[in-house]
Amino acid sequence: YTMINENHPLSMAESLDFIKSIDAENTEIIGFIKKFNSLKPGQAKEMREKIEELKLLKVKPEHIAKMIDLLPENSVDLNKIFDDISLDEDENKKILEIIKQYK
Repeated sequence: YTMINENHPLSMAESLDFIKSIDAENTEIIGFIKKFNSLKPGQAKEMREKIEELKLLKVKPEHIAKMIDLLPENSVDLNKIFDDISLDEDENKKILEIIKQYK
């Protein structure tokens, strides 16, 4: 059994590297993720870093993972990721500018 030492939300693209590191032979899971994912693990990591660099207090790691998975195209779609808060216009614009770089 593998012990869980840390708990970090990962996007589907980021989970590919993790799965390959523990079970590279698991082609079913890898194939499933690739079917629904358009970014490469390196792109997802880069996008995460750029969004984190914005230092927006409202944006948590789990939100970033969903942004990477869903690649929202507009502020309406972006705000659907957040349960109890809304981003202001400037926050929306900064995040969407980053996401556009990966579409």
